[in-house]
Amino acid sequence: MASIQKRTDGGWRGRYRDAAGREHAKHFRRKVDAQNWLDGQTTAILTGQWADPRAGKITVREYGDRWQEAQTWRPKTRERVASSLKVHVYPRLGDRAIGSIRRSEVQAFVKHLSVTLGEPSTVAAVYSVLRGMMRAAVVDLVIAVSPCNGVSAPSAPPKALTIPSAADVAALAAALPERYSPVPYVAAGLGLRPGECLGLKVEDVDFLGRRVSVRQQLDEHRQLVPLKTDHSYRTIPLPDVISIELAEHLRRTGRRESGLLFLDANGRPPARNSFEKTWRRAVEQAGLARGLRLHDLRHAYASALIQSGQSVKVIQLRMGHASAMVTLDVYGHLWPDSDDDTRSAVDAYLASPGNPADSVRTAEASPQVSGLGTDYLEKA
Repeated sequence: MASIQKRTDGGWRGRYRDAAGREHAKHFRRKVDAQNWLDGQTTAILTGQWADPRAGKITVREYGDRWQEAQTWRPKTRERVASSLKVHVYPRLGDRAIGSIRRSEVQAFVKHLSVTLGEPSTVAAVYSVLRGMMRAAVVDLVIAVSPCNGVSAPSAPPKALTIPSAADVAALAAALPERYSPVPYVAAGLGLRPGECLGLKVEDVDFLGRRVSVRQQLDEHRQLVPLKTDHSYRTIPLPDVISIELAEHLRRTGRRESGLLFLDANGRPPARNSFEKTWRRAVEQAGLARGLRLHDLRHAYASALIQSGQSVKVIQLRMGHASAMVTLDVYGHLWPDSDDDTRSAVDAYLASPGNPADSVRTAEASPQVSGLGTDYLEKA
């Protein structure tokens, strides 16, 4: 409900209530100004673009801290967001009222990041935190429009994929300590992420049903934690090669109380940093390119499925991607070129008996064309 009242001093008071029933008021010298203000507020409420003007006075730092506390992020995501805000966003914008931030100021902030950080992927990662926070502020009706709208920011260049060969996988398995020797086969043969691979339990492997259930991952604190996303929970066909490797591994190492397939030298879940050191030594010993990651073997799995002709949807499900678009963004360039198939399909259609195009072509053809010599091509 909105109304305009004349004040004793001759001015005008416009007031209205928002969707939550809270009253808002403002004083004007002219009645027409009060009416215009009320019309603007009413339109904003009806179109979903209204924001509480008092809420916009909260500082970027206050809202950012509140925003973080309300999220259900994974520990790594929480650490990354907190670091981006503390190191980059808060020093420049933290003490400003969130409703006072303008698009030009955000653009200047992005330019500052580009100068100080340099790497486009790092700039994009920090900016994505600010953009996400501003989007949340719009949803919370703290601000009406995000100041990040229309901001030009560098995009992270696509990463070149390193796809190990079967020989590389075998070399890594031979170079790793016996307790970890099946890890390269599991990563390359099931497409698991590093945490999923190290968090695999004996009970997750159904040798008779020939499938593996991905249910948890091992974090950097040696704890079994939920997977990255809901789509990460999946069941993967168990190839014979991996089945034999794991069966032999269990025969050699015996039963373990934790139920994990892979344990460190002391019989405990592997510490991520310790495993990574062991992995780097194995890469060097195997004579492979420095910097080869366990995660790169996951790409080998996707590449093998693509080369075998599997559909995008199947690969998405096997990889645990949130959507087929993610799969195409990462692996789209690995699909075989379809130019030849396209030509063959069109030729088969246009050359089919009774096809109108074929009839016209036949009627117009002359005896001299059948040879298609050089003279004909030059005239064409």
